[in-house]
Amino acid sequence: MPSDGDRLLRRAIRYGGGWTVTLAVVALLGAGAELLLPAVLGLAVDAALGETDRWWPLVACALVVVIVATDTLSNLATGTGTARATARLRHQLLRHLLALDPRAAARHPVGDLIGRLVGQAADAGQAGATVVLGLTALLPSLGSVVALALLDWRLAATFVAGLLVLAAGLRTFLTDASAAAAGYLGAQGRIAGRLAEALHGARTIAAAGTAGVELDRILAPLPELGRHGTRTWAALARASARTAAIAPLLQLAVVAVGGWSVAQGRLTPGQLFAAMQYAALGAGLGAVVATLNRLIRTRAGAQRLATVLTEPVLAYGTATLPPGPGALVLAGVTVRADDGRPVLDAVDLRVPPGATVAVVGPSGAGKSTLAAVAGRLRDPDAGEVLLDGVPLGQLRRDVLRRAVGYGFERPVLIGDTIADTIVLGAAGPGEPGAAGAGEPSTAGPGEPCAAGPRTGEPTEQLADAARAAAIHDFVERLPDGYATRLVDAPMSGGEAQRLGLARALLADRLLILDDATSSLDTATEHRITRAVTTHRDRRTRLVVTHRAATAAAADLVAWLDAGRLRGVGRHRELWQDPAYQAIFQPEPAPDGSAGATAPDGSAGATAPDGSAGEPAEAVR
Repeated sequence: MPSDGDRLLRRAIRYGGGWTVTLAVVALLGAGAELLLPAVLGLAVDAALGETDRWWPLVACALVVVIVATDTLSNLATGTGTARATARLRHQLLRHLLALDPRAAARHPVGDLIGRLVGQAADAGQAGATVVLGLTALLPSLGSVVALALLDWRLAATFVAGLLVLAAGLRTFLTDASAAAAGYLGAQGRIAGRLAEALHGARTIAAAGTAGVELDRILAPLPELGRHGTRTWAALARASARTAAIAPLLQLAVVAVGGWSVAQGRLTPGQLFAAMQYAALGAGLGAVVATLNRLIRTRAGAQRLATVLTEPVLAYGTATLPPGPGALVLAGVTVRADDGRPVLDAVDLRVPPGATVAVVGPSGAGKSTLAAVAGRLRDPDAGEVLLDGVPLGQLRRDVLRRAVGYGFERPVLIGDTIADTIVLGAAGPGEPGAAGAGEPSTAGPGEPCAAGPRTGEPTEQLADAARAAAIHDFVERLPDGYATRLVDAPMSGGEAQRLGLARALLADRLLILDDATSSLDTATEHRITRAVTTHRDRRTRLVVTHRAATAAAADLVAWLDAGRLRGVGRHRELWQDPAYQAIFQPEPAPDGSAGATAPDGSAGATAPDGSAGEPAEAVR
């Protein structure tokens, strides 16, 4: 059975498209010309001796021109086909990585993934050229056997005996070099992964003064890398040495047998010259060794790409959302860690449409996991999640991502301009999922959410989201407003968090905030909390928080403890339980005192408009 890497190699060959076919045609034509040249040169020698037609030297010149032309075209087809296949592989790998369950992607260090994307994709992209050139590199040896057999079977028998000795050495080279190449790329990937981790934590390393220790950790696989590299070059050196030693002896043997045939009158001097050329052409296996080395590296690169590409991605359905206000239901949701430990254990939660539900609990209770499951950043191991009655797994990707918005503690900002960053993934008014369930968009007909971002004039929808996230004034002070390039906008951690929050606020039905105000000052956090808990658009909100004030401002609180839903109700009701109060207690002071109790917000857990909100309840 072919491995996943071998199947990927076959696809990479197809990715070269017409250039791979062109290379095959040109390479075959060039190999044919090289095989004809010795015979034509032999006839040219006989012509010089007056034994044949005098036009053969001109034919030899024509063959030389063909060889030069095909070599030039081969280089063009090789480079272009390889570039095309490499680009396809990189796009395929990148799309797959972005479609993976975040847990699966996190198992691969960033540096290792970059190595696969940049290095191994380029290696695998050479598959078409390597296979074509490898096959055509064998043609001179095979053609030389046929040509020598046509001249004298004794010459062919002598030549084949020498080729068998060379082939035995090449088989050993293939085995040793393949294992060495795989080990080398693996060690290289581990070094790259550790380097990326260290660069991400450079400030922590500098503050701790552990640069030397970190350097040792990063370079720990270096001896292994050296062993595999040495093994690769040693295998290549042995194969080259065998070829260099046996090839001249093989040519001498052919010359000796050919000279005896001339003495016996079976060959002409020109045919002896041709036999010598065929022996040199067929025994010159240096190109074969080099091509085999490229094929080994190409195959190793494809195997490393296939390891990632075979990991299952999140599958999406074809369903759309019916008209609805964003009712969220978690029914029997269980999520397990990689070691089988339950992170969420049979959680049943019904979030009323338009309500703001705060998710609280001690560290490790499963709050972020619940937030991830609620918007299908990961799938539960058991149970299901429904939005307006539709299981999330049945929804189209674009419908789901436009219906659900996420605000994170440390958002990653993506886009060319500030406007691009905010409207990332948002739908225009004419697109599926836009504005939710037939609700009107503030953008004009046919305009996207951020119409005219290059002019710095945001649409009303974008500006409203930015104001709610308390980032509008900051953007307005930038030289080009919302058209300012992201790389030219210096931002603090809090400003980046607010920009990510503005992006989340464009969601149609469900807003999920996972500790999304942790980097903000108290005044700004209070302002944003009021905006988030405002029910002007009746959008459902799920807010992971450690703040009692945020929990008090929410309509309802879902209290998680050790992965289980311990209680659902209003903050002032849950506050009667000392265990609930303990969630919001600060860490004990060094002198052992407990510190002040966080405000419980017992003045009323009502919605900002004064309504009590519809209570959530556990699904029975």
